[in-house]
Amino acid sequence: MVFSTFGRHVIADFYGVSEEILNDYHFLRKSLYEAAKACGATVVGEQFNQFDPQGVTGVLVLAESHLSIHTYPEHGFCAIDCYTCGTEINPELAYRHLITLFKPKRTFERCLVRGAGEIIDLKEKELKVVNS
Repeated sequence: MVFSTFGRHVIADFYGVSEEILNDYHFLRKSLYEAAKACGATVVGEQFNQFDPQGVTGVLVLAESHLSIHTYPEHGFCAIDCYTCGTEINPELAYRHLITLFKPKRTFERCLVRGAGEIIDLKEKELKVVNS
């Protein structure tokens, strides 16, 4: 499959992640930086916020677009979003890296091919177009 030059946008929900991980500002920040590096992206800015009594929202601004996380420790849930422009940087590698760090019990993920109107199911062994 040839991807659109506009880019790929991975959206993922992680369920069953430990409350400790999802409320650890420093671990989450470090994890997003590692994920950006794992997919070859260039970080050009950041914004992170620790909420009281719990939860973290963070975004890395990438030269190629963005990588973000929103956590809900009380539910063992976080939402991941990684969009990269063009075809050189693969946001799926960032997503896969975060799975190894967070160890969710269950995930839901999709990859939108921006500019082409396609949704790709990342659970399939081969990337499969779900809707075009």
